[in-house]
Order: sequence, then structure tokens, then C-alpha cells
Amino acid sequence: TQSTWGNRRSVHRSTQTNKMTKGTTSFGKRGKKSHSICRRCGRGSYHIQKKVCAACGYPAPRIRHYNWAKKAIHRKTTGTGRLRYLRDLPRRAKNQFREGTVAVSSKRVKAKQTKAPKSS
Repeated sequence: TQSTWGNRRSVHRSTQTNKMTKGTTSFGKRGKKSHSICRRCGRGSYHIQKKVCAACGYPAPRIRHYNWAKKAIHRKTTGTGRLRYLRDLPRRAKNQFREGTVAVSSKRVKAKQTKAPKSS
């Protein structure tokens, strides 16, 4: 009878050469881009095939946030950006949100005070 040890050995060698590794051979598969830049949050988390942002949840109307990620909430919350609208609110509220009026110039106010007749 013929020994099958030699055949097993050769089979084992052939599977070893075709085996995928974590290193060099895996780096060849890194050419595809799965994420792109999101138009709402500006991060590169918009999944091209799913058409959903992994960071902010766009196109969902509400911003994606989870309470198990407190630090992420702090990074994205109100006050971390430009505050284009909210920056002026306290001043406008103090003036009862008046619009369309023009402030009286301080020169005109001083001129009226100097021309006022003195009562004697």
C-alpha cells in the first residue's frame, strides 16, 4: 500500500500559499471609498451606497445623537459653531425685537443739550 502522508503535505502547502493575511495582501483591497463628505455636518461620514451620514444622520430631519456618547454631544452642541442667528438674540430681546428704526446720533443729542435755554 502507498502512504498518503506525502499527498497531505502537498495539499497543506498549497493552502498555505493562497491564505489571506492581515498585512500585505489586504492592503491591495483598500482602493474603494465607502464614505464621502456630508453636506450637513461637513465630515467624511456620508455613506455613498446607503446615502446616509454616519455622524449626523443626514438626510433625516433630526441630528443624530446618542446619550451613550456624551463627548460627541458636547462637540456638536449649540455654541460650538458660529451662532449666526443666536449671537444677536439677547440684544434684540432687550429692545423688544424692534426693527426699522434708526438710532439718534450722539452729536445731535449733544447739540440739543447745549442749545437748551437755561432757566434762571
